[in-house]
Amino acid sequence: MISLNEIRKKIMRGDISSLLHISSENNIHPSEVAKLFNELPIDTTLHAFQSFPAKKQVLVFSYLDILLQKKVLRGLNKERATYILNKLSSDDRVNLINSYKGVERSHILELLEDKNKKATHDMLGYPKESVARLINTEFATISGDMTIEEANEHLRNHHVDSETANVIYVVDAEGKLVDDIPVRRLVLNDPKKNIAEIMDGYCVRLNLDDSTEEAITKFREYDRTVLPVTNADNLLLGVVTIDDVMDVQELRDTKTMQKFGGVESLEFPYVQTTFSSLVKKRAGWLIILFLGEMFTATAMGHFQHEIEKAVVLSLFIPLIISSGGNSGSQAATLIIRAMAVKELSVRDWWYVMRREILSGLALGILLGAIGFLRITAWQKFHVWDYGQHWMLLAITIFFSLIGIVMWGTLSGSMIPMILKKCRQDPAASSAPFVATLVDVTGLIIYFSIAAIILKGTLL
Repeated sequence: MISLNEIRKKIMRGDISSLLHISSENNIHPSEVAKLFNELPIDTTLHAFQSFPAKKQVLVFSYLDILLQKKVLRGLNKERATYILNKLSSDDRVNLINSYKGVERSHILELLEDKNKKATHDMLGYPKESVARLINTEFATISGDMTIEEANEHLRNHHVDSETANVIYVVDAEGKLVDDIPVRRLVLNDPKKNIAEIMDGYCVRLNLDDSTEEAITKFREYDRTVLPVTNADNLLLGVVTIDDVMDVQELRDTKTMQKFGGVESLEFPYVQTTFSSLVKKRAGWLIILFLGEMFTATAMGHFQHEIEKAVVLSLFIPLIISSGGNSGSQAATLIIRAMAVKELSVRDWWYVMRREILSGLALGILLGAIGFLRITAWQKFHVWDYGQHWMLLAITIFFSLIGIVMWGTLSGSMIPMILKKCRQDPAASSAPFVATLVDVTGLIIYFSIAAIILKGTLL
């Protein structure tokens, strides 16, 4: 069997006939072919893609990333583009068409058959975060009054092999969902048994208006690979598969990580994002953070007189503000993740506040003690001379770290909850944003404590 690496080399040399190996070898999955195409120049990819038979093109096309799908469609003739679009599963088709805007979307929709066009229009009418956007309308149904033998015959005659056929749905005469039956029950039970005898009467379902977040929760809780989707009247409209939900979850996690790192979410993978777009996505947050840090300089300017009288205070500024920023970033990370997996909600704000105040106090005392011991050791072993009032300086650092770490953990934990309450994405409270906020306020806390403790001595 020829390997994908060997095929890649032959394709790069112009030997497109090597793709026949992919078409004939059943143990090479279409996703591997798609991965190969994602690594090739678009001209080579298009030439190689066109060498496949039509059915193979549909299989491979569904695994390409959206940007490459759009490029491939532009390179195909109208007849072949129409064939591929109409043969895609409904969820893959909606996902692709949703990426088009304005006139481009209209042109693509015109290529669809009336049935697919209507279904696509209906699905696109729902919010982006609803399971309606993920519905696959290819599902298998049977009647509860059939025998297993009759059900199997019905399935063979009226349904095709698809990823959704692992679960068969029992519906009544009006198309309302009654139950779901794994295929294994049809295989392992007596063919003469009635379908009603192998039903368990319990069926987990999604509502058409449910969010993808709710779908993810149900997949996790009930350990399912596919879930039916019904409307308010319990009519079975389609199914949602675990792989589609995983794709949504991966995209959401990626956007969250990007936002939390202080970057606007990218529409395409990093390697496919243009240089200008990459700069634009990063520049906005950097400007905001830069302006925020300017307040740090303003705060230091406000305490210029104190710094001039006790220059030694400036030695500990990096130590102070970094401790506050780090504690705030830690708290924000923990709370955002806990909210994402439904461990916490906005209603738990008081519980979180109490917990983080105590955590901040404990961590502040720990870091403050280390800072206190550091100054004491440096003074005692003559590593550095902090002057005759070194003990008061050590006490200042001790209490400053307690105050700043407590403020950092409180800010980092509360900001995501405030954003959630305001119906904003908690991930927008990125680590750099929290760190910048705590930097500015940390300086105020530091110099205010110093003014109280050192008054009449260094100040």
